Amino acid sequence: MNTSRELAYPQPGSGLPNLLLGILFLLASIALIVGGGIAIDSRQEELGVPVLILGILGVPASLLFLRGLVIVNPNQSRVVVLFGNYRGTLREHGFYWVNPFTVRRAISLRAHNFNSDKLKVNDLRGNPIEIGAVVVWRVRDTAQAAFDVEDFESYVQVQTESALRHMASQHPYDSPHDTEVSLRGTTDAIHTELQKELTQRLQTAGIEVLEARLSHLAYAPEIAGAMLQRQQAEAIIDARKRIVDGAVGMVHMALDLLKEKDVVTLDDERKAQMVSNLLVVLCSERGTQPVVNTGTLYG
Repeated sequence: MNTSRELAYPQPGSGLPNLLLGILFLLASIALIVGGGIAIDSRQEELGVPVLILGILGVPASLLFLRGLVIVNPNQSRVVVLFGNYRGTLREHGFYWVNPFTVRRAISLRAHNFNSDKLKVNDLRGNPIEIGAVVVWRVRDTAQAAFDVEDFESYVQVQTESALRHMASQHPYDSPHDTEVSLRGTTDAIHTELQKELTQRLQTAGIEVLEARLSHLAYAPEIAGAMLQRQQAEAIIDARKRIVDGAVGMVHMALDLLKEKDVVTLDDERKAQMVSNLLVVLCSERGTQPVVNTGTLYG
C-alpha cells in the first residue's frame, strides 16, 4: 500500500529574474530615501516626506521579496510549509523563488550509512551474543520524514537496534544442520530478513532501506571459550560421521566387487574379519601397517 504524502511544490518561480527584480526594488527604495531626504532639506516637505516614507517602506518589502529566493543543491530537497500547511517539496536542484512567508526545511536525499553499536542479546537458544549491523538508507518521502516522526535520523537508529534484537532472538547463532537458518551459517538469508524487517519498520518515516548487513557477530566474552569447545566437538563428530559413512560404503563396494569378480569366496567369519580390517584402515587417523599372511587363509 502506497502511503506517500509528498507533493511537488506548485510552479516555483525562477530565481535569477526575481533576484534581479528584488535588487532593483531595493535600489529604487534607497533612491527614494535619498531623494526624499534631499527634498526635505530643500524645504519641500510636501513632496519629500511621502517619498521618504515610501522609500523606507520599500526597503523591508524588498528584503522580504528577496527572502523568497531558495537554492536546492543536487540530492537535496526543501520541504515548504506556509502558515502550518504543507505546500510541497522542491526536489529538482536549481535556483527558485517561492512565497517569502513560507518556511523551507532542508532534507538530504543522499544515501546515509548507519553503523549500529555492538548489542548484547540472546539468540534462539538463549546464548548471549554480540551483534551489530550496518544499514544504508535514504529519504524516499520528504513529507513523512519531516512530519510523521520527530527526528527521522534518530528513528532510523532506534528501529535498527530494535529490529536487530528481534531478528537475533529468532535464530540460533550457529546450527549443525544446513537446512536451519542461523546467524553465522546463512548470512544471505539473514541479511535479506533484516532488510525486509527494517523496510517495514521505517516505512512510516518515508525511509528507503538500500542495504542491511551484519557488521559484527560473536559470542559474548563470558561464554566464548565454552562455545568454541562445543563448536570444535560438533565439528569432530560431524567429520567422524562422514568418515564412517564413507568407510561403510567402500567396504560394501569391496565385498560386492570380490563376489562379482569371483576373486575369492569368503565365509561369514572371514567377511567379518575383512570388514573389521578395512574399517580400521579407513577410519584410522594414522597410517596403518599391513600384516602380510604368507600361509594359508585358515592357517
